[in-house]
Amino acid sequence: MDLLITPFSSNSFMLQALIAGILVSIACAIAGTFVILRGLAFIGDALGHGVLPGIAVAILVGFPGIIGAAVGAGFMIGGITLITQRSRLSSDTAIGLLFIGMLSLGVVIVSRSNSFSGDLTRILFGEILGISIQSILIQLAATLVIVAIAIICRRPFLLLSFDPEQAEVAGFSVRLYHNVMLFMVAITVIVSFQTVGTLLVFGLLIAPAGAGALLSRRIEAMMAWAVLFGALSMYSGLLISYHFNLAAGATIILVTVLIFFIVFIIQNIRQRRLPRPQELTHG
Repeated sequence: MDLLITPFSSNSFMLQALIAGILVSIACAIAGTFVILRGLAFIGDALGHGVLPGIAVAILVGFPGIIGAAVGAGFMIGGITLITQRSRLSSDTAIGLLFIGMLSLGVVIVSRSNSFSGDLTRILFGEILGISIQSILIQLAATLVIVAIAIICRRPFLLLSFDPEQAEVAGFSVRLYHNVMLFMVAITVIVSFQTVGTLLVFGLLIAPAGAGALLSRRIEAMMAWAVLFGALSMYSGLLISYHFNLAAGATIILVTVLIFFIVFIIQNIRQRRLPRPQELTHG
């Protein structure tokens, strides 16, 4: 038991990392569930990479990276909306254009700085083992906002995920609630990058929620499974990285992906063992 508990009870940085990680897991589970249901994985990935230039500029001029991430995410969402509304191009095309453009701009900005190597690693992979109390409080506030949005917008989000036309009939603006959903995903990416980085936050958005979707069709159960898998990944990933001296953020994401495939394999085995309809009729 000491191997499982002592790293967190004897090291404040490990305990703070676990607390921050669980908060990130909750935020990503809620936002990730709607990302999965709405098929927004591409925009989640694009936001994760598209905030890079904003963060880079903010760090270069001495502002907190989270401010730059907010500006970058705002530019991404605004640009996607503008291109989609003012042209015949699909939202996927707009996302792809801004994704590659913002990522390239970020790389160009980083390449012009001679002292960006440490900051770049922190941006891409986070600093979960160096997370501060202030960052934890920011993550807590953001998580509460995400929970509030999910509760308030539960019905329109559900209708939007399964039947957008029915959402319009029910009196909900598809465009408005789609943008609110994007805003929720953006908040998740903006705040979570401080903990797990821009590259790894996408894994936490997709893998736990994807595993939850394999186990349940009810949205509340999907979120609950996603929170459980995300928190388990955080705990296990931090523990493994501590004992084997591995990169914490990357280890956490590898655990989340491993859990997804374990659930995927178990579900496929269970489905193969279920009796077929004709077998049921002969019983």
